[in-house]
Amino acid sequence: MKYTVLRSPAVAILAIWAAGLGAAAQFGKISVIFEGLRLQYAGQSAVQLGLIVSVVGMVGLVFGTTAGLFVARIGPRRVMVACLAMGAGMSALQTLGLGYGLMIASRVVEGASHLGIVVVGPTLIAALASDRYRGLAMTLWSSFFGVSYALLALFAAGVIARFGPEGLFWGHAVWMVSLSAILFLILPSDPKSMVAQGAKGILAQHIEIYGSPRLAAPALGFFSYTFLYVAVLTLLPSEVPEAQRGLVAAGMPLISIAASLTLGVWMLSQVTAVRLVQIGYALSIPGFVGLALVWGQGPAMAFAALWIAACLGLVQGASFASIPQINAEAYDRARAAGAVAQMGNLGTTTGTPLLAAVMVTFGPWGLAIVALCACGLGIAIQTLLALRRRGMAAV
Repeated sequence: MKYTVLRSPAVAILAIWAAGLGAAAQFGKISVIFEGLRLQYAGQSAVQLGLIVSVVGMVGLVFGTTAGLFVARIGPRRVMVACLAMGAGMSALQTLGLGYGLMIASRVVEGASHLGIVVVGPTLIAALASDRYRGLAMTLWSSFFGVSYALLALFAAGVIARFGPEGLFWGHAVWMVSLSAILFLILPSDPKSMVAQGAKGILAQHIEIYGSPRLAAPALGFFSYTFLYVAVLTLLPSEVPEAQRGLVAAGMPLISIAASLTLGVWMLSQVTAVRLVQIGYALSIPGFVGLALVWGQGPAMAFAALWIAACLGLVQGASFASIPQINAEAYDRARAAGAVAQMGNLGTTTGTPLLAAVMVTFGPWGLAIVALCACGLGIAIQTLLALRRRGMAAV
């Protein structure tokens, strides 16, 4: 595989990461204009309004593993380019002030676009990165959601103030179509061996994926992360005393990204990605216990919240790094990435409402106990699957 200057692996990886920023903005662009949508769709219930945001993730929840199978059959380059173009088209369409039904339909299409990008992204990056820098590259990819939301927090208000929500949608459309063109030009052709595989039925392949200790490990370990991380990011800031609330709200996603890209990358040179997932969960446990102990005490509670975010950041990067580390073939990496998307959406969908109900009913210790169970589950699953992989290798 030969590259010129603009087709170097580093440039391609950064372009794929930029595509991930656009995929995350498919959620974020709606979040930042949500209050305006209440006026635009005044006749809709709160649940119906919430569906405009969440339906994108629901597509991944239902079709995540299926997407991995289709990527394996069609080829990651084709899927990435097509999904970026599809996302651009939907953002352009949304500038027209769609009625509720058409808006939901456009968001379902965006859900398919989003799913394709987040499945293909880690697959392509794992193939492009050298062994030496693969951990760094996969950790960089894992930061796309947090970085995208941070950029929207910085710039979206100014764009909306000057151009209205339509300006935000047009900006997103231009971003997506530009990256579709760039990646079409710089990505290598899909490997024929990968495109040709995948003759089994969809159900049979689901059973194969979740029955495999290699294919399922990144996804099953990632579930507890998404179950906890999105929930604590959503629920904790409002529980912290007002003086520290801004620090916690802004600091949690930032320290999570920073820990992943610094300490996490260094630790990947010392231990396997699976082991780092377990370490991240283990270090989170005293954070959740400490959080319950100091509940309501501003500075101490803020420290505990930031500690939890940093530790879960280790899990975030290591989970994606584990995909290529335990799956050598591009076909298997695509299937594993699809399962990660599916389990990630399952955790995101279930974590916030369940933990919110637990906090209302049982208070901070209820949150701590459920979190400890989730962390323990993440550690136990990786331990059991590692034992199964060793057993298979020994046969």
